Amino acid sequence: MEIDLDDIDIEKLRNDLIDYYTSAMFFASPVALVDLTMVQHASDEELVRIAISNHFNILNYVKGIKR
Repeated sequence: MEIDLDDIDIEKLRNDLIDYYTSAMFFASPVALVDLTMVQHASDEELVRIAISNHFNILNYVKGIKR
């Protein structure tokens, strides 16, 4: 299934990834700071790739769909 980037709530996705890496930084790995910085500066497409590689369900970020 292909999802158009315009259909994704990028701001919510970015905020959730920032929360994810901030937690990792304090509870598991100080190296997560590098990943956090990458998320903060990622393009929309890069952000989606990062989320998918971290097992985020992109369907949860499609605009107009309540989950």
